[in-house]
Amino acid sequence: MKLTTCTGKQGFTLIELMVVLLILGLLIGIVGPKVIGQGDQARVDSARIQIKSIESALKMYRLDNAAYPSTEQGLDALINMPQTGDIPKKWRKGGYMDSIPKDPWGYDYVYMHPGVHGDFDLFSRGADGATGGDDFNADITNWEQEEKQG
Repeated sequence: MKLTTCTGKQGFTLIELMVVLLILGLLIGIVGPKVIGQGDQARVDSARIQIKSIESALKMYRLDNAAYPSTEQGLDALINMPQTGDIPKKWRKGGYMDSIPKDPWGYDYVYMHPGVHGDFDLFSRGADGATGGDDFNADITNWEQEEKQG
């Protein structure tokens, strides 16, 4: 229903505008939460991929040097030849990675060798940066990924 003003211009009624705003509000209410939650899931997926990449580099390091870097040497041993502990004799010139990424929330990955759950433990502490947690605050670990694949 169009209204015609005394100047001859047509416009929408207040009821038509309210209906359009109501429909837009409903759409935002339904679609909004689903879209917003995807960012958190994308970070979790990204952390899993980064862990796999670091894990591969650690395995290449072990193939060349017959052992994983110690906890003290840390993940830095993948980009810089260790100068402490057991010095690798066949460390690959150029390293095993260009850089060690931070997890998607900006925290360092935690690496321990020997690990509690396997040869080494590698994990992100999740969105809150603290050990444990639920949902997007939960730890993302290399050993749980292996359990899911196995």
